[in-house]
Amino acid sequence: MNILVVTAGLPHPTSGANTRNYHLLKALASRHAVSLLALVDDIGVLAHSDLSLQKDFARPVHIARVPSSAKRVQQALDLLRGRSYFLNRYISREVQDTLDTMLKRDHYDVVLFESVFLAGYRMPEGVKVVIDQHNIEHELLQRTFSYEKARVRKWYNWLEGRLLKTGEIERCRRADALLVTSDREHLLLKNILPHQVIRTIPNGVDIAAFQPVVQDEVANQIVFTGTMDYYPNIDAVLSFAQRCWPLIRAHVPAVTWQIVGRNPPPEVQRLADLPGITVTGSVPDVRSYLAASALAIAPLQIGSGTRLKILEAFAMRKAVVSTSVGCEGLSVASGEHLVIADQPETFAQAVVELLRDPTRRMLLGCAGRVLVEDKYSWKQSGNKLLHALDLLSP
Repeated sequence: MNILVVTAGLPHPTSGANTRNYHLLKALASRHAVSLLALVDDIGVLAHSDLSLQKDFARPVHIARVPSSAKRVQQALDLLRGRSYFLNRYISREVQDTLDTMLKRDHYDVVLFESVFLAGYRMPEGVKVVIDQHNIEHELLQRTFSYEKARVRKWYNWLEGRLLKTGEIERCRRADALLVTSDREHLLLKNILPHQVIRTIPNGVDIAAFQPVVQDEVANQIVFTGTMDYYPNIDAVLSFAQRCWPLIRAHVPAVTWQIVGRNPPPEVQRLADLPGITVTGSVPDVRSYLAASALAIAPLQIGSGTRLKILEAFAMRKAVVSTSVGCEGLSVASGEHLVIADQPETFAQAVVELLRDPTRRMLLGCAGRVLVEDKYSWKQSGNKLLHALDLLSP
């Protein structure tokens, strides 16, 4: 088939959501002819970008600019217009013109939108549309609303959540097929859209790149990895710092914590003022930070989809402490693959106990590695995607 993949940003093997986009693009290119349209809001960034990775799998690679505006102003304007900010963030006349030109020049059997946020464009008759739901976006916003304490943010999340849910379901209904990251989300969407074609394509990890390494761990070091301009991650580290970190330091005074991820906002950067905490910002490779740490944490209270950070830690044979939301959608059992704790006191206790018990850390890490080899390699996910698209073939 001839396939057009539309992404927000450039697919990249070590860049949050774009990691999934990169590996699924790679899988598609192993069997089909693939073109890429990447939507960006800052063309200037591309001057410093090496497009060779994308061109390895997609010919051609197109870049389209999405006009940017002040976020808060645009959110207010969209609410006044009765439309979802998130569903319109990546929609523009310029991108529609680019798509129209591409679709007139070349025939595409399938257009794969990497996120429902991108799937609001007009498509010609005969082109099958597939939406890859990295998250169930209205679920993520509803959970943010339920958890939020600040009145203005809570009010906004409630209003935006209602608008987003209506639009998200409608876009999903119009698509020819939907992809989700877990069976839990498959069931959730199937209950809403019982006649829709839905396939589970799990998130994965590059098990060849993320390998256990022989390296001395830094004693009593824990690590959190993740994009730090993503609200669930911001909330997770701020909450952990306030509610768990003092309890852990009371029992393990020498404990240190690495917060690893790009674009930390000022409130996260200020955590580096606390004893034992380092905020790295962007790093060239998270693997060295995982390798040096005794264990990884995923103290998320808000989420949808599944978390790459846990799969990457598993692949490097690291013990993990997570909330139920943090490891939601993954085929894990507490005490076998990781430790699940949902209250600050029990989460802190789990961290302390694992820091003091290297044998248990080793057993959990080994079980995590076996799990990703068995169920969560990108190769397996790519094969499932190819099979799903075979079912859409003419």
